[in-house]
Amino acid sequence: MAIEVVPEWMLNLDDEDISFIKKFLLASGSLKEIANQYNVTYPTVRLRLDKLIQKIKISEDTTNDPYVALIKRLAVNDKVDFDTAKILISEYKKIEKGY
Repeated sequence: MAIEVVPEWMLNLDDEDISFIKKFLLASGSLKEIANQYNVTYPTVRLRLDKLIQKIKISEDTTNDPYVALIKRLAVNDKVDFDTAKILISEYKKIEKGY
């Protein structure tokens, strides 16, 4: 029996994100097809995909710093937008380095 290992970046996604990824794959990556399935416009789907990409990028940037980890969790859980999270982390790292 094989042991399933879920990548860390997937653990930070909610069920809706996983469903979107599944539909995206089954539609061979066609955003137009996904827009039809969700009955929304192409730009809406593109924005959703961009936010999902940001979630994955943020969760892959591993760090042991509790503050940075907290900011990333807030961003992944939509408590703070991604641009704000990046600014907070960047400014924190500047302070940490003494700039």
